[in-house]
Amino acid sequence: MKKENGSQWLLLVAVFVIATCGLIYELVAGTLASYLLGDSVTQFSTIIGVYLFSMGIGSYLSRYFNDNLLQWFIRIELLVGLIGGFSAAILFLVFPLVFSFRIILYALVGLTGILVGLEIPLLMRILKDKVEFKEMVSRVFTFDYIGALLASLVFPLLLVPHLGLIRTSLFFGILNIGVGWYLAWYFVREIKQSGILKITAIFLLLAELTAFVFSENIMRYSETMTYNDNVVFAQSSPYQRIVITRNKRELRLFLNGNLQFSSADEYRYHEALVHPALSSVTAPEKVLVLGGGDGLAVREILKYPSVKKIVLVDLDKAVTRLFSSQEMLLRINQSSLLNKKVTVINADAFSWLRQNKELFDAVIIDFPDPSSFSIGKLYSTIFYRILKNSMRPEGIAVIQSTSPYVAPRSFWCVDTTLREAGFYTRPYHNYVPSFGEWGYIIASPQGEKNWFAHLPATLKYLNLSVLEPLFIFPNDMKAGIAVHANKLNNQALVNYFEAEWGKYLE
Repeated sequence: MKKENGSQWLLLVAVFVIATCGLIYELVAGTLASYLLGDSVTQFSTIIGVYLFSMGIGSYLSRYFNDNLLQWFIRIELLVGLIGGFSAAILFLVFPLVFSFRIILYALVGLTGILVGLEIPLLMRILKDKVEFKEMVSRVFTFDYIGALLASLVFPLLLVPHLGLIRTSLFFGILNIGVGWYLAWYFVREIKQSGILKITAIFLLLAELTAFVFSENIMRYSETMTYNDNVVFAQSSPYQRIVITRNKRELRLFLNGNLQFSSADEYRYHEALVHPALSSVTAPEKVLVLGGGDGLAVREILKYPSVKKIVLVDLDKAVTRLFSSQEMLLRINQSSLLNKKVTVINADAFSWLRQNKELFDAVIIDFPDPSSFSIGKLYSTIFYRILKNSMRPEGIAVIQSTSPYVAPRSFWCVDTTLREAGFYTRPYHNYVPSFGEWGYIIASPQGEKNWFAHLPATLKYLNLSVLEPLFIFPNDMKAGIAVHANKLNNQALVNYFEAEWGKYLE
């Protein structure tokens, strides 16, 4: 009787492991796809859809397994551990090498889903003679849902920041294989060829343990193939993959594979971002920076002697810590984040602004491009209305607004959104060699300004004769495109952005 109860509970623990590991593999694939293909809700939606559909296929196929169910269950458990465990490493390695990366991505997701979909029906059939039907269904699905809940909690809070994607998938692959080995050992008398299963499990465990130990080497090799230059720093934060490359001429920062700046020409971008707005404010004292965790916009703001306080709000502590501590980066931002005038706050800008009661003379907004709904909310009418509550009536803001050449609908959507939120706007653009033609929009509750009256004289790029033409748009970037304002309930900007940049990158 004890043996019977022990086997029941062991199989239910296997259900818990199946649910936990299966959801982890799904989350790893979705996160990795957002890293490599763009941080878009499309990635998670399609991967979840493919995974669930594949589980349905697996459940259907389980009807064709009639004999040696426990043995088949252990084999499938080992296969799940093998394919799911190595999935992240495989995807990172093949991304720079193949043209049709999505085919491999969805093939791995689909195969994992089929195998996981096979397991639960097989397990229920194994348990049907050991447990009363209603008790079996209750226990199996209880353990299944508890495992899914655990996976969804530990993945963003513990696994990604501390293990990274490759080690996370390998860790749960090891867990799958470990359960398979233990089941083969525990039910040795009920399984044919249990010795072969145990030896196979041990071999797979050694392979995944070895890959786990050398996971950083795998990641480094993948990034070496992905980037043209030497990778000098790489780290996964809870929000993104941070990579810095270097060649003889420049340092480059990439977040989730997207170039953020090149040290060779970043001054063109940051001078154009900061100075047209800030030079139009008489003696600015308090400046707010949203995004810009690299400290490069702050470096430009510190060129105004009247500034007494700068508050920088950036979500990712890993970025602000990196640009406050690494010597090669401190040289680029001139240790701006360590300046006594600067207060760094790691928080979501939307939530922080809603609670803020302080008024600022100027606001510099340097968010990533609106490639996902989570970022798109920071370009919405409601966000800009909240922003207005943190600005003095005579204050001024500037927003980086993607490329008006590559993505004109996206650019003018930001302008339309600001106007609908009650701002007077002045769009402009400049050329940054690393990015091409780039766009910005000045926004103010009041239109009348003493424009550019206080421009610093020692800038590398901007002067008055250069600045004035930036507000003139050629015909292929002119306003007049019919676009909707970006609101939380439609996220029109994200759809424009994906359509325009997706076409450009094909």
